[in-house]
Amino acid sequence: MVAIITGASSGIGRATALEFARQGISVVLAARNETALEELAQKCTNLGAEALAVPTDVSNEDEVNALANRALAHFGHFDIWVNNAAVSLFGNFDEIPTNDIRQLMEINVFGYIYGARAALRHFRDRNVGLLINVSSMTALVGQPFSVPYSISKFAVRGLSLSLAQEVADKSNIHVSCVLPAVIDTPIFQHAANYMGKNVKAPEPVIPATDVAKAIFKLTQSPKEEIAVGNMARMLRAQRLVMPAGMFDKRIQKMIRQKHFNNENSQSYQGNLYQPDLNHTRIDGGWVALSKIKNKKKKQGSTFNVVSGFATLFLVGGILGAAWINNKINSTVPATI
Repeated sequence: MVAIITGASSGIGRATALEFARQGISVVLAARNETALEELAQKCTNLGAEALAVPTDVSNEDEVNALANRALAHFGHFDIWVNNAAVSLFGNFDEIPTNDIRQLMEINVFGYIYGARAALRHFRDRNVGLLINVSSMTALVGQPFSVPYSISKFAVRGLSLSLAQEVADKSNIHVSCVLPAVIDTPIFQHAANYMGKNVKAPEPVIPATDVAKAIFKLTQSPKEEIAVGNMARMLRAQRLVMPAGMFDKRIQKMIRQKHFNNENSQSYQGNLYQPDLNHTRIDGGWVALSKIKNKKKKQGSTFNVVSGFATLFLVGGILGAAWINNKINSTVPATI
C-alpha cells in the first residue's frame, strides 16, 4: 500500500509516517519543511519502507495536485490519503487579525478540501481508496480562545461526514474522520498567539503515537468516525447531558486555567505563514512535563482520578460517554 500524509514534518503526521513505515506501507511525505521531510524519509527507509519527500504548501491547490502527481509518477498509485496538516491560533476572537484567520482557514480547511479532491479523483478511477481526515475533539464541543481553529475542525468533520455519504455507493472507497483529544505534539509551540499569555497543553495529554496507531487501524478496518482519547468522548457526553450554559462556563474556566500559564507573552504569528524549523519532533514535551508534575502530587488526588482538563461529575455523562463511544466508533466494513 502507498499512503500520502500531509503535515508529516512533526506531531501526528510524523508519528503516522513512522507507524505506516513499520507496518510496511510506502509513504509520500508532505509538509512545508523540506529538511524535516528528508530526515523523516530516511527514518522511514531505515524501517524498511519506501519513502518519498515532497515539499508542499497545502494552502496552494496547484501544489497539492502536484503532490498527488508526484506520488503517481513514483509509485503508479496511492491507496490512502491522510489530511493532517494544520495550524493553530489563540486569542480573543474579535482581537485576532482577520488575515491570520483567513490564513488558518486556507491551511486547515482549503488544504483538506484540495487533498480530498485530489484523493477522490484517483480513488474513483481505481474504485478503491481511503481518505482519512484528522479533525479534533473541538469539532465535538467547540473551544473558546481558539475559535478559528475550532471552526476549521468543525469544517473538517463536516467535510468527512458529507463525503462519506457521497461515496456511500462505492463499497471500496471510504472516508474516515479522526477526533483526537489533547495530543502531545509541537502544535502549541507552533501556534499563533494573541492571548498575552503563553500557551500550554491542557491535561490530560496523550502521545501522538496513540493517534498514529488509531490511524493505522483505520487502514485495516475503516470507520466513519473515531475519537482518540477518553477525554474527547467524555466531553462530548457532557455536552449532551449538561445544561448548555453550565457546560459553556465550565469549558471557559477550564481553558483559561489549563491552556495558558501566568507568563506574559508577546503576540506572534507562529507557523501560520512560514514553517517552524525548530520544532519538528513528534512530541512537544507535554507528556514528560505531566509525568514530572504527577510525581509531585499526592497519591489519590483528584488529578489521578480524572486529570486536570475536565472533572467528570455526572453519572449521566459517564453513561452518555459509553453510548457516544459506541456511536462514533461504529465500524464501516471495507477492504482496500
